[in-house]
Amino acid sequence: MNSNVSILAEIPEELHLSLKNYLETHPHWDQDRVFAAALSLFLLQNNNGQNSEASQNYRACARVYLETLFQSN
Repeated sequence: MNSNVSILAEIPEELHLSLKNYLETHPHWDQDRVFAAALSLFLLQNNNGQNSEASQNYRACARVYLETLFQSN
């Protein structure tokens, strides 16, 4: 079952301006899609994969990352 969780985060103004510019030039992306891709990529790159739970989390993050990148609107 897929579910979504809302988060509220403060980001530096420079990142906000960059994100705003990106979204203006890439209309098929939205803020939620960018955050999902960025967060899943961060988790993939920083996973230690030492146990079965970490391995399952890694696969789940990889699935979210790929689905986010290749979804079509």
